[in-house]
Amino acid sequence: MAKLARDDSTARTESMTGYEGRFREADGYTLAFENFEEGGDFTPFYRGLPDDLCQSHHWGYVIRGRLIMHTPTGDEIIQAGEAYYAAPGHTDELDPGTELVEFSPTDELARTLEVVAKNLAA
Repeated sequence: MAKLARDDSTARTESMTGYEGRFREADGYTLAFENFEEGGDFTPFYRGLPDDLCQSHHWGYVIRGRLIMHTPTGDEIIQAGEAYYAAPGHTDELDPGTELVEFSPTDELARTLEVVAKNLAA
């Protein structure tokens, strides 16, 4: 069993201006608490992936704020207090101050974030 708290000092932490995430891997999944103080449309960061879309499954819950999943068939809005599932083939946009907890297959997520990191560095 694995668990993760918002302020878990033993978790892997990633941060940059306007963003902080805490992560733990277990049994092929990544658990994450993410805080998007600045928010934004993250669509450009998926360039270079198949169809320029995220290639990972995600299950999550929006603690506060709002998440918009952009898909080829339309947008899905997830508000604070709602759980969600997103199949591969999306991009995301978050309102400033959005906080969420998310679960993703570690291998899929890592392959996607490798491209995202390159786009962030460019």
